[in-house]
Amino acid sequence: MKYNVTINSILNVNEIPEYWNEQDYLKLLELFNFPNPETIAKENLLEYLKMAITDEKPTSAAVILLTYKLSDNLSEGQIQQISNDMLLDKVCEEYPEIDLHEPLFHINQLLYLAYNGKFPNASATILKCEILADNLEEKGELGKEQILKILAQGLDESALLKRLFPEQLLGNKPFPEANDIVWNLESLGSNQYKIITSEYWLSKSDFVQGEYQADIVFEEETEEE
Repeated sequence: MKYNVTINSILNVNEIPEYWNEQDYLKLLELFNFPNPETIAKENLLEYLKMAITDEKPTSAAVILLTYKLSDNLSEGQIQQISNDMLLDKVCEEYPEIDLHEPLFHINQLLYLAYNGKFPNASATILKCEILADNLEEKGELGKEQILKILAQGLDESALLKRLFPEQLLGNKPFPEANDIVWNLESLGSNQYKIITSEYWLSKSDFVQGEYQADIVFEEETEEE
């Protein structure tokens, strides 16, 4: 299947405000022992939470946030280890379980912003593009795996995504990791897509072409041959 791709914008950001909601802020303020968080105006919750975070030692604050978001995924020992590692390394990029990269990023960045840089700074990538199938009868919306295979055609050969998953991107192997590499995929209509992922996986410097044609073999096509 051939697609005409236009990269409209690539934005690197150090936070995605939509990830945390009002209920998260209220619950976290309780966990950080902030008195009467329900009396705080909605628009001020994040600032009060940052103040509450900095009343704790950095590793203790990290433990509270990690436990809140990831207690179902990590043991107490793992949480303790990550809380220490986060002060030194970008755990949200290096942790072996890719499905935890997204929550680890948001936890890391909340700590980074609260402590004014005491934690390493990580970046997310917000990419907007147009992907138009050569075959106009192909009108189905694309999924995360398909999007990555298409975007990979415009990446430099040295891009991490291409180096770590060459066979998957070529359609020669299953690619379940795509679901966790792409944190959010939104169809904007009219063949326009918005992708959020880690800069670790996709960055501005990875793209060598702003417009190109991608010729993709999807896994289901390989199985039919």
